[in-house]
Amino acid sequence: MNTSVNTIKVYDEIIEFIAAGTTPQSVIDFKLSDAAKDRLEDLVYRAKTESLTGSDQQELNYFLMLEHIMTLAKAKAHQYVNPQ
Repeated sequence: MNTSVNTIKVYDEIIEFIAAGTTPQSVIDFKLSDAAKDRLEDLVYRAKTESLTGSDQQELNYFLMLEHIMTLAKAKAHQYVNPQ
């Protein structure tokens, strides 16, 4: 898959989601779009089969960091939605 300089970064959707404001339920429900999933799949595939450019590697690293944060946020959001 060929990428261009103007490609939207895979992590942009997470940043937009956070910037727009959230609720515990919206955090739980958040999912990447199919386009972002395709971009992520491409980055991971190329990382395993060839070398990524510096900017693509940085994009993948930033996404992985944000994905980890979103996983933690989803776990915390469940505590807000279902307090025990």
